[in-house]
Amino acid sequence: MPLNFTAIDFETANGSPASPCAVGLVKVRDGKIADTLAFLIQPPSPNDWFHEGNIRIHGIRPSDVDGAATAVEALQIMQSFIGEDTLIAHNAPFDMGVLRATAALVQHELPKLQYSCSLAISRKTYNLESYRLNAVAYAIGHEEFNHHDALADSDACARIIIHAADRHGVEDLAGLLTATKQVFKDL
Repeated sequence: MPLNFTAIDFETANGSPASPCAVGLVKVRDGKIADTLAFLIQPPSPNDWFHEGNIRIHGIRPSDVDGAATAVEALQIMQSFIGEDTLIAHNAPFDMGVLRATAALVQHELPKLQYSCSLAISRKTYNLESYRLNAVAYAIGHEEFNHHDALADSDACARIIIHAADRHGVEDLAGLLTATKQVFKDL
């Protein structure tokens, strides 16, 4: 079975997990990046306000999401791109929490998907002082990326998984999870 998955990263407008303002998706096929998708999202009400701290981190302002995809539209676009892929995120509980909370708020039923976490896999693969996304990306030689840009972060996540699979000598996600004592989790 080949190394196939979709890496995902969200940026949020504020402290609510149901406040996505950007998403980045990177599809991996046979251990290579095959497709990408990124877009801005109008955070759903009542979470449609932006905290200054979040703006400082990702640089997305309320005016940037004027006319962007609504949360319902965003979920539909993401589902179409993801298909039945396993999702991978760096600190997956955060990103899966955004997906779940947003879907619940807008009453959108999510498909049955599985996911895993590149942060947890990194901890079982590399010996680093920090396992933050940028630190792991730098450690694997992926140094030029715009951290906290949703597409750049999902791309870094995908590259970490590809590198980790190679380092463990495995050819698929199931083998990587076994090698790192991780399991698939249900969304």
